[in-house]
Amino acid sequence: MEPTTSDSPSSSSAVGWKQRLVFWSGAVLVGLFISALTLLSEKAVAQVRGFAQQYPRALFLLCPLGLAITVWLTERWFSGARGSGVPQVKAALAISRDLKSRRRFVSFDIAVGKVILTNLGLLSGASAGLGGPAIQIGASIMTALGQAARFPPHYLERGFILAGSAAGFAALFSAPLAGIIFAIEELGRSLEEKIGSLVLTAIILAGMTAFVILNHYVFLGARQVLLPPGRAWLAIPLCGVVGGLTGGIFSRLLLTLGRRTAGLTGRRRLAWVLGLGLAIAWLGDISQGQTLGTGYPMLVRIVTETEPISPWYPLYKAAATLATALSGVPAGLFVPSLSVGAALGADLHLWLPIAPFSTMVLLTMCAYFGGMLQTPMTAFVLVMEMTDTHELLLPLMAAAFIAAGVAKLLNPKPLYDSLTEPYVHALRPSA
Repeated sequence: MEPTTSDSPSSSSAVGWKQRLVFWSGAVLVGLFISALTLLSEKAVAQVRGFAQQYPRALFLLCPLGLAITVWLTERWFSGARGSGVPQVKAALAISRDLKSRRRFVSFDIAVGKVILTNLGLLSGASAGLGGPAIQIGASIMTALGQAARFPPHYLERGFILAGSAAGFAALFSAPLAGIIFAIEELGRSLEEKIGSLVLTAIILAGMTAFVILNHYVFLGARQVLLPPGRAWLAIPLCGVVGGLTGGIFSRLLLTLGRRTAGLTGRRRLAWVLGLGLAIAWLGDISQGQTLGTGYPMLVRIVTETEPISPWYPLYKAAATLATALSGVPAGLFVPSLSVGAALGADLHLWLPIAPFSTMVLLTMCAYFGGMLQTPMTAFVLVMEMTDTHELLLPLMAAAFIAAGVAKLLNPKPLYDSLTEPYVHALRPSA
């Protein structure tokens, strides 16, 4: 049922203005939370990498114990905050007229827990991104404030979740257009006119807040990228196929291993998490600490510098990200996967230099991300906005769609759709 004019945020009544102020305050609060998440993560990654350089063998104690403690705290106090957070947001969108059940996935407590536990995971050496956490934090804050201010049901059902998710995404990546596309492609599938205005307003306010605090607009500053005519255009299908295949393999492994270990409890669960922590420590040791943390420093290095990296880095980083995701700690996939894709593009240029280095890096980064999630529109818009490379729009678009098509051969259902199913099934009453 459509809200009346008097109970809509667009109303000129006192109630309408009160709702506007609550919504605007919520969007600003999202920006503040994402800024805190970002600043704390930078310090956490710097601390753990410095510790690894000074005491490399101590990683084999820090990673498994830190990971186990983080998992225990998550499951004991913030069970709705485990993993990336995107499946929980999708599950919340699937819940209709049951705000109590929805609080299991999006609430103010979860937003606070997500900030703390994601950074605790980073301090444990986890290969954890901030994209998924930012999305769940944004959805949680906006939904909690909407409920507290008693917004009309029309907005609480979907509008606040979509607006908060898009705002968190856009504030983290300095990518407002990508935030809108993500809300449509991964979460909303479509946006009604009124809900679309909420999304846009939340993105603007959250993005401006994060910009004032973090002082960055373009997330990465890429060197000049060109795609010369001729055989260089063969890089598009090459990067698209390789990125889509490797991204699809990662998703397949995550889903397969996740299903096989989902039933572990007690000591077996603890042994599994400790084993994953030891794997993360070993990967951090052999990579000289490069696989620890979000992967953002390596991503900047690959995209903006010419200094060579180890050709094994994509494999090491993907394995560390897989181990982190399987452990259940609050951790996203976005930035680690962008780092893997960029490094994979650097390897492709080393083996088949048919196009400029920067071009192959960005094409493969876009393809790997698009193949892993099967969200080609989000992939090419995000990479374009993050690197300010609008001249590469059509090649990025083509590579992303090729990659999504290749990945679909391995995984008929997108990654986050598959990860959402257990949450939705748990809410259904048994027959």
